Amino acid sequence: MSLSNSLQKLASYRSNSSRESQNVFKIGSELLKAGNAPRDEEGWAFLEQLALAAIDLDRLDVADICLQKLTEKFPASPRVEVLTGIRMEATEPITTVLEYYNELLHADPTNAAAWKRRISVLRRARSTDKAAEELIEYLDTFYTDPEGWLELADIYVSNRQYTSALQALSHALVLNPQNPFTFVQFAETAYSSGDLPLALKMFLLAVDMIERDIESPEPSPPTGLALRTWWGIKLCTRHLLDGSGTTTSPSNTDVPKHVQSLDILATERILSPYKGKELETQRHLVENWVSKK
Repeated sequence: MSLSNSLQKLASYRSNSSRESQNVFKIGSELLKAGNAPRDEEGWAFLEQLALAAIDLDRLDVADICLQKLTEKFPASPRVEVLTGIRMEATEPITTVLEYYNELLHADPTNAAAWKRRISVLRRARSTDKAAEELIEYLDTFYTDPEGWLELADIYVSNRQYTSALQALSHALVLNPQNPFTFVQFAETAYSSGDLPLALKMFLLAVDMIERDIESPEPSPPTGLALRTWWGIKLCTRHLLDGSGTTTSPSNTDVPKHVQSLDILATERILSPYKGKELETQRHLVENWVSKK
């Protein structure tokens, strides 16, 4: 890969907020070793990107080289200080890391990145209650951080506090109403809580968002998030039809009128990717599951 292509590839990962640690490390370490790292503003972003990838892959020698260069250029940068904390997380005791982040927050209480890293360390230390408490305080200050609300919901789900998780996800939906993944998370949480009407409603909203741009009368087979959503719809309709799930909704959500039709459609969409003789065995396995009563 040429130098320009390598730099363009790394830049595309950054613009898409994609970690891609293995690819970043492979490309970035070769550029660093050959002395081809960019030297302008892009160069500093490159060093930060490579440092994170190196930490992910436990190549702390490369991470330390990147950090040294960044520290020399930006000795008092909050961003570099947080990156230093992430490097410390790889080798230092949790108490030492927490103390380091405490110092950063004492110097600047608005350092959101340091605050979020501290919460992450608390979760790793299994101080779940403390992490939730800190995250709530963080979101009181930085309400418009959808990732923070998603993490709070995840903490609640891990403790089976589904009502609180749904409340946190509601904030994430308000902040990012165009993200179908958040709708799917909400639907799956509602399903876990036993609110099947609400779960089905949110799964249907999610699949509409995912497939609304498909103009063909016979849409292509669902993949990825779309297939996951159709499975969610199938689970909801099955339980509503066979009586294994209650139609009572704590959220007072009505059950759709055409559940049977939705069940048939969900079955069709789930089976549609399994076409061709080479997928015949997998199709039979899925058919057996969806046909169970």
